Amino acid sequence: MQFGIFTVGDATTDPTTGQTPTDAERIKAMLTIAQHAEEVGLDVFATGEHHNPPFVPSSPTTMLGYLAAKTEKIILSTATTLITTSDPVKIAEDFAMLQVIADGRVDLTLGRGNTGPVYPWFGQDIRQGIPLALENYALLRRLWREDFVDWEGQFRTPLQGFQSTPRPLDGVPPFVWHGSIRSPEIAEQAAYYGDGFFSNHIFWPADHTAKMITYYRQRFEHYGHGTGAQAIVGLGGQVFMSKNSQDAVTKFRPYFDNAPVYGHGPSMEDFTSQTPLTVGSPQEVIDRTLGFRDYVGDYQRQLWLMDHAGLPLKTVLEQLDILGGEVVPVLRAEFAKNRPADVPNAPTHASLLAAARVRAADERTTGSAASGAAFGLSVDPASVGTGKKGV
Repeated sequence: MQFGIFTVGDATTDPTTGQTPTDAERIKAMLTIAQHAEEVGLDVFATGEHHNPPFVPSSPTTMLGYLAAKTEKIILSTATTLITTSDPVKIAEDFAMLQVIADGRVDLTLGRGNTGPVYPWFGQDIRQGIPLALENYALLRRLWREDFVDWEGQFRTPLQGFQSTPRPLDGVPPFVWHGSIRSPEIAEQAAYYGDGFFSNHIFWPADHTAKMITYYRQRFEHYGHGTGAQAIVGLGGQVFMSKNSQDAVTKFRPYFDNAPVYGHGPSMEDFTSQTPLTVGSPQEVIDRTLGFRDYVGDYQRQLWLMDHAGLPLKTVLEQLDILGGEVVPVLRAEFAKNRPADVPNAPTHASLLAAARVRAADERTTGSAASGAAFGLSVDPASVGTGKKGV
């Protein structure tokens, strides 16, 4: 499994001091947090994409490109890349460039975002959110996999003999996770292509997350990528820790109560009982996280949100020390126990390249493309969400 953190990049007033970071201070803090995540032994840092206050990460690949030069091992990802309002040509170019700069330590999570007004800001209609996600990704896949692309769709100008540059590193595109909280169409899309499905998991109860991931696993198997247990699943989460539970509750309460997303709503006690938010001791975080497997099965990636709601940088770095020093080592060992041999590891550039070489060898041997391989059948994008099997 891969363990890491994601950020939404909110520049929120610290309710205990009244201080609000500037955009520049918040961006610099995110860079520090990402580098410290590698220092404490985490596997993934992911940044969101937002284009409105109080959020600052409007250019994820700029941030991740800087981090590629400052880190050595950590995978650089996105918590959301807006597939609906970003041109798929630009996404193809930006992430192929980042992939080369980072020597393959790159993947991305595609999503529709959580800000409705972003659609008209970028010339799109929110009522077309799902069709945009489906069509734009169909084009993005082709841009990464075909040297020259002819394209005509509903939402952008046609392409004729277009070649996206640079080409993906080693001819292997970055791995794609499709992120969603509540849309079965996106789970269907991920299953259709044999891609990963990332369930945000931070606002909804366990039974909802379980239904979404069960559906994704069923459809992954339907499309011939492997068994449902072999589908690639990621989960989000939220934690705040102290040595003892009551200290954690006392310290985090003012931040929870004033958070821009869930503040002034349900109590922290209600929220922690109904969602994966865990406020308590490291052992409570371990126990709660291990319990996720009970309703989603064995999975590949666990990311936590830790730097939100105005928490000062010093506190976030202390939280990362606990996470990397006391929590993740135990989770690695416990999740490895009784993990079936046929459950795949989290995809990396190295594993995707190895799989591509095996497929190429099979094609040379058989004279035809191998079928049923995870991470990409050749499909008809128009059939996504219709139940029609790709060919």
